[in-house]
Amino acid sequence: MKIRDLLASICVAALSALLLAGPWSDRLDGLSIDTLHWLRGLRSEFAAPPPRPEIPLAVIAIDEATYRAQPFRDAPRVMWTREIAQVLDALRTNDVAVVGIDVIFPISMEKYLRGFDREFLVALRNLAKDDRVVLAKVQHSAAPIAPHAGQSYAVGHGRNIRVVNLLEDQDGTIRRAPLTFALTGGDGAMRREPAFATEIAKRLAGVEISLSPTGALEFDGRGIPGTKDNALNLNFDTGPSALAVHSFADIYACAKAGRSDYLRRHFAGKAVLIGLVVDVEDRKLTAARFATRNLLRAGAPSCGEMPITAEAVGMAALTNDRDSLPGVFVHAAAIANILRQDGLRLPDRSGQAALLLALGCAAALLAMFFVPLAGGALLGLLLVLWIAAAAMAFDNQWSLPLVDGGIAAMLSFALILAYRFAVTDREKRFLRRSFAYYLSPVVIDRLLEAEEQPALGGETREISVLFSDIADFTAISESLEPQALVAVLNDYLSEMTDIVEQHGGFVDKYIGDAIVAVFGAPLHDSDHATSAIAAAVACRQRLMEIQDQFDLPEGRRLTARIGLNSGLALVGNIGSRRRFNYTVIGDTVNLAARLEGANKLYGSAILLSGDTATAGGAGFRLREVDAIRVVGRQEPVTIYEPLGKVSDPTSAPAVDLERFAHALDDYRAGRFQAAAEIFADLARAGDKVAATMAARAAALAADPGSGEWDGVTNLGTK
Repeated sequence: MKIRDLLASICVAALSALLLAGPWSDRLDGLSIDTLHWLRGLRSEFAAPPPRPEIPLAVIAIDEATYRAQPFRDAPRVMWTREIAQVLDALRTNDVAVVGIDVIFPISMEKYLRGFDREFLVALRNLAKDDRVVLAKVQHSAAPIAPHAGQSYAVGHGRNIRVVNLLEDQDGTIRRAPLTFALTGGDGAMRREPAFATEIAKRLAGVEISLSPTGALEFDGRGIPGTKDNALNLNFDTGPSALAVHSFADIYACAKAGRSDYLRRHFAGKAVLIGLVVDVEDRKLTAARFATRNLLRAGAPSCGEMPITAEAVGMAALTNDRDSLPGVFVHAAAIANILRQDGLRLPDRSGQAALLLALGCAAALLAMFFVPLAGGALLGLLLVLWIAAAAMAFDNQWSLPLVDGGIAAMLSFALILAYRFAVTDREKRFLRRSFAYYLSPVVIDRLLEAEEQPALGGETREISVLFSDIADFTAISESLEPQALVAVLNDYLSEMTDIVEQHGGFVDKYIGDAIVAVFGAPLHDSDHATSAIAAAVACRQRLMEIQDQFDLPEGRRLTARIGLNSGLALVGNIGSRRRFNYTVIGDTVNLAARLEGANKLYGSAILLSGDTATAGGAGFRLREVDAIRVVGRQEPVTIYEPLGKVSDPTSAPAVDLERFAHALDDYRAGRFQAAAEIFADLARAGDKVAATMAARAAALAADPGSGEWDGVTNLGTK
């Protein structure tokens, strides 16, 4: 090797280290921490993780099972205070060390029901007497979100209320927890108070705390590793069952049953955090975002007093399938880190630069000494060794720049290959490019034909929208096991999608059991309204034919309600710059959805707007049903029910269109009694729409109201 090549290798390594060791690489440092958490969690699946001292800490989770258990199921959370009080009293009498309540009740039912929160306030007061309770508040720039004044008074005002704010990095991920907060008191003086987790750790340890000149946390003058600049670097325990988590509903049932043996065994002498562990509320993206599986499945033996339903088990599985953590878990991790003194330690800038320089030099020399294939294999081995070293250091609370180091090594390797390409190996060439876009096939075909890449934007087009939804889907879903429900839903959606596509439409999206289909885009179709009506009629007919294919409980049938509307809508690639969908938006879509819902009111299966009827109804037997005014629109909409194709009379139910039209004329003219009699006669033949109109006309005949009748029905709901 020439001296020139050696100097080039060192310079390239130094350049790589410089690029990746500065503050501009903080996002990569954060990704390194996240990846190391994931690696530790992955290893724990196959081997026992390094032992960590056990901390007397437990979480009582207000989880999906709680929301589905009585007496919580039908009551808003603000009305749970009596049950919470019973749990707090049970914890107090069974010698809990401290209770941290990471649920804020900024309002109280006392305003409406005097004495409603008395038990809750007394329970808080009893715990506060011994400094065994800490309430949460969220600090904002203006006013904090704090517990209700009554609760604040019960716990002694600010002495037992602490801030639960966490620190987000530039990428919105929480990797640090604040240790203290500087707050302005009522007298205008600044004071510093511990954060929520710090306060609980302090009370559990029974020590005094302070901050060193570097902002590190000190317990009785002893520094806590992993703290600096008034922040703790969170070190999540991603091993299986890392945290004892109890369902609030289970503990409530246990307290109600007087199971002191269980409560004392699991909570005596411990810090207990009460917080939300539900699907979306108070979820935080943390350094453990790639390794939430073990954390979220962590649990404790049940008291056994509360029956666990299949619904609750299913919702718990859904809740756990997230990359975010409940906020209460983050505070639990911070408390454990402080007490175990195992917060993450990060190398300073100079130490990080030295590590990156060493990795860059090693990779550069591999690229310079070996042919690319062999050098690449050795680079892979170098990266594996680096990952192993970083994982071992992580077990000892040191977070090395894993991702930065890998990038530095690969960047150095690539730059030296480029150097060889341009200087020492001019005959060797290497170039690789790849791209992919994830859009619907029909959109991709259109783009390929136009030889253009997808981009944000759209156009206003005349289209027809079909909005379909399964009637009483909630009741059906409750009567089926999850796997059976998925099978039924998949079969139904497959059949309906095939029909939509056969009639020239495409499915814009599925919303649970609902289908949104578009006709007239992206490919132009002058008969889009006709196609949409034909598809709706075919869907209704096909659904009647395949009822036996669905394994439904006896007496259950799968029926769908369909709404159709035609008009101008915005069609195109809509979304963010990184991800978008070919979709349709606008009032045309909204009205189709409203018409789908109107079927429930009229007892019909398909309703279409006057615009759709005018544009595409010539080949169908249409019945004018009513004129309605939907939510969000002032102009009335005339609605029609397609009974079948004109060319196939057997496909339509036997309905007396002439008499129905005559009754509708009477109804609109205000002759309600006459209309009611005709509608009622038609209803006796099994006409559900006529039955609905008969009831409405009879009601108006009995009480026509004081306003002027305009023949339009106002729909009060969406």
